[in-house]
Amino acid sequence: MSSAVPVDPTQYSRRSFVYRRLRDAGAVFADCGDTAIADGYPGRGGLPSRMALIDLSPLPRIGFKGPQTLEWLSRQAVTIPARNNRAERQTDGALAIRLADTEVTILGDIDSRDNTVSRLENRPPAGGCYPVPRRDSHVWFVLCGGKAPACLQKLCGVDLRIGRFEDLAVAQTSLARLSAQIVRQDHGNVPTFHILADSASALYLWDVLVDAMDEYLGGLAGRSALRALRETRG
Repeated sequence: MSSAVPVDPTQYSRRSFVYRRLRDAGAVFADCGDTAIADGYPGRGGLPSRMALIDLSPLPRIGFKGPQTLEWLSRQAVTIPARNNRAERQTDGALAIRLADTEVTILGDIDSRDNTVSRLENRPPAGGCYPVPRRDSHVWFVLCGGKAPACLQKLCGVDLRIGRFEDLAVAQTSLARLSAQIVRQDHGNVPTFHILADSASALYLWDVLVDAMDEYLGGLAGRSALRALRETRG
């Protein structure tokens, strides 16, 4: 459980798309700059052993589109994956996701420090590359744990088994009948999947994931549990 000072998410102009669900489930929220994030759940002891669902939707992320996207981002010292449908870890904890030759999404570090995202937001791109507000348009959920691939398999036609969908692989697919991007980014030997989907369907997708993981005895966790996993597992 995080030692962060609890805050009220309704006091922030920017809130998670599912903050009411999190609040009703007993989440303790922590300040995260211009927003509040579900940092933990009292009495739950961090990550459930089989699988956990975490909401990172309040955290910074940004996308870029256009024929010059890869070139422009490379000039900004962003390490771009060598091919489409791959992700690449950045030195500051961010994650660059190459969706096409003309599109990249970047997820910020989970501690929301000054990083790749904030740096890029302050550098308007040149012609042939333009930003897209992924923080507003897409939810950012994380499903992690040994049973996560099996849980996702119930909702998605892509083979996400550990031996078939490797670390840093990206699937642009349908998840629970929604267009979604699933990005694997393991922490040590713990399978971890980022899920990005239309924010207008946030409540629906959250409820579907909660229901799907019930079969595997999964549970909710906060950002602090993911941080502890990252620090422990690498």
